[in-house]
Amino acid sequence: MKKNSESILEAYALLLGAKTINELKEKAHKFKGKTVLHVNATKYGGGVAEILQNMIPLMNELGIEGSWEVFTAPESFFDISKKMHNALQGNMEIFFSDKEVNDYIEQAKSTYDQIRPDSDFNIIHDPQPCPLINFAEDKKGKWIWRCHIDTANPNPQAWGMISDYLSLYDALVFTKMEYARKKSHNLIYQIPPSIDPFSVKNKDIPEVQAQKIVEKFVPLDLPLVTQVSRFDPWKDPLGVIDAYRIVKEKHPIRLVLIGSLAHDDPEGVEWLEKVKDYAKNDPDIIILSNLDGVGDIEVNAFQRLSQVILQKSIKEGFGLTVTEGMWKKIPVIGGNVGGIKLQIDDGENGFLVDTIEETAEKITYILKNPDKAREIGEAGHLKIKNEFLLIKHVERYLDLFDMLTK
Repeated sequence: MKKNSESILEAYALLLGAKTINELKEKAHKFKGKTVLHVNATKYGGGVAEILQNMIPLMNELGIEGSWEVFTAPESFFDISKKMHNALQGNMEIFFSDKEVNDYIEQAKSTYDQIRPDSDFNIIHDPQPCPLINFAEDKKGKWIWRCHIDTANPNPQAWGMISDYLSLYDALVFTKMEYARKKSHNLIYQIPPSIDPFSVKNKDIPEVQAQKIVEKFVPLDLPLVTQVSRFDPWKDPLGVIDAYRIVKEKHPIRLVLIGSLAHDDPEGVEWLEKVKDYAKNDPDIIILSNLDGVGDIEVNAFQRLSQVILQKSIKEGFGLTVTEGMWKKIPVIGGNVGGIKLQIDDGENGFLVDTIEETAEKITYILKNPDKAREIGEAGHLKIKNEFLLIKHVERYLDLFDMLTK
């Protein structure tokens, strides 16, 4: 396990072997001293911020000058960007007024003026700042647009609001190739997200410590079934409660729903209230957020002590909470959608579900078959170790940089 006195690369060498790390160092050597700038909408809340806060130190240790900038915008802009997120994920009922379209473009100009990206590699994350490249008159370095959401079937108006700018980038990166629209660019690259196994949220902690943390919020007298995600319709928290109610009829369990309220997600508070109303004061449904003092170490503890981790998403770009649960060797049940399918091989290292009834059935199966649950958990851990740790994520970026500079 990584200690403060130990470098990130040394910790990974202990976890994965020196050969893997030496090969990565060799790839990184040709980019020694090069600058990489990441631009996104928020420093906290959500997977992108979490990835970047861990990726920058790793890039720096490899000799690459990584940095991260966040733009400022009025609250009204984040209402527009949340609408865009939902529209790009397939909500066809959303419509943007001329004023909203204009405000979106004006914010991109403001974002460019605030940051003025001029690094060797400029990585612009998600739709919020996408059009800023249009305002770069003297474009320096290589520009990459990195989309973290499922755009396989987007609202046409929303896609039109970003599509004109995509050809200006040197490359586009999606979590899955199927998210990329045909003919949107000549160079489209697949890079799935990742977790840092040494972060506060994912590092090993003693079971006794985990128990003390969890017991501050909930007794441990019943099996815990936990979903960690934003309070968001795409995560289907109401469906999770319905599945819990089916299981509860025959098997005593406690449901824990944990979410963080992010600066760029104005819908979160509204959905938190919907979830609380839907729970109807059931004492065995525990709803927690960062406002209750639940941070990374608390999430870590809850995930480790849960018998089942859920991520019953209807749409999901990737689902880092799936990755986190699998890394901790806990059986994960995920929606049969998007990036969750990159991670879970159904029946081998977790379960994929399409309905509330299937979700309830798989929860019951895991609770009744502890040996199988352990086997699934071990297989899930191995899948994450091989494919979805931060070190692999950085290597994929290096491969893309290499392609762009040839």
